[in-house]
Amino acid sequence: MIEKEKREQAFSILKEKKIDLWMFFVRESRMNPDPALQYLYPHNLTWQSALMFFAHGEAVAIVGELDGEQARRSGIFHRVLTYRGGIKEVLLEVLREKKPASIGINYSLFDPTSDGLTHGMFLLLQEHLEGTPFLSKLVSAEEVVQALRSRKTPEELRRIRRAVEETEKMFERLSGVLRVGMSEKEVAAYLVKWMEELGAEPAWEPSSCPAVFAGPQEFGAHSSPTDRKIEEGYLLNIDFGIKLDGYCSDLQRMWYFPREGESSPPGEVQRAFETIRDAIRESARAMKPGMKGWEVDQIARDYITSRGYEEYPHALGHQVGRDAHDGAALLAPRWERYGSLPYLPLEEGMVFTLEPRINLPDYGVVSLEEMVVLRSGGAEFISTLQEDLWVIG
Repeated sequence: MIEKEKREQAFSILKEKKIDLWMFFVRESRMNPDPALQYLYPHNLTWQSALMFFAHGEAVAIVGELDGEQARRSGIFHRVLTYRGGIKEVLLEVLREKKPASIGINYSLFDPTSDGLTHGMFLLLQEHLEGTPFLSKLVSAEEVVQALRSRKTPEELRRIRRAVEETEKMFERLSGVLRVGMSEKEVAAYLVKWMEELGAEPAWEPSSCPAVFAGPQEFGAHSSPTDRKIEEGYLLNIDFGIKLDGYCSDLQRMWYFPREGESSPPGEVQRAFETIRDAIRESARAMKPGMKGWEVDQIARDYITSRGYEEYPHALGHQVGRDAHDGAALLAPRWERYGSLPYLPLEEGMVFTLEPRINLPDYGVVSLEEMVVLRSGGAEFISTLQEDLWVIG
């Protein structure tokens, strides 16, 4: 059971981060979920609920009485306490019993995955703790959330690998049906059909998963497939990922459709493809635990600009897990929009995408997206690196 696996990991992280108690304070979690809750509790909670994980290795749930049986059956908690009229007294009783010196709650300035406590619930929590010593013990749990999401367990990696393998099979299958004259929407329909047959879900917003880009593009990212048709001399770039058994893939692949008389892609296209492929190789080769994300991004960015291309207008890569955009540490430049995330140290067990891009105005988007897991000795590819530009004759 993966939630129990992550629970034990959470206890260890709490000791490491020197936080006595990590507490989720939620209500109507189906409607307004805390993004970190899915790792530790697979069900919804209706009334004000406090799910408490103590560094000494005990998990306690305080929930409305109608949610109590579900919490007990989950097997996650050592104790499940219920209430009818209000949560305050039961909550204070547990806190007085345990006397935590620090209480981690889910808020963060820059990491949305660690910012699950709503403002309203924070105000209610303050009200419940008013007049007690526990009000002054509240701290951000972002370091705990980030570590729990980032450090993939063996079972999490197994699920991610399977999602990647199935996505790669779909790309390979797609190569057999692609042809000049197909629209972006028609290409996307094949992948959606095969994904549904597998019983998987899109890894992100369905309207742009897959994202399909045929030929020259104005934007080339985060947009829906259109009626634009593949023509001779076009590049085709597809950004696609699936969610299978609760974990995601996120890959990009490329094809070229030659003009009459062409036996291979034009030199300009081939050079750009090789630049992207080799920038991915170089950044993966350099990745080590302890590096900062911006340092890895800079390697790919410098390689691409050294070849005479403009730098890409986004991060080199993001973490992947239960969501396509997961974790906190980013392989990103030191731009204001990324806040503190490019400065976070990389850790063993993190899974990242590597996805630089070049835009060729006459041909289309040149971009690959691969996935790696960071080991103690460096990065290991989870995906099969696209070595050559696939040509559809």
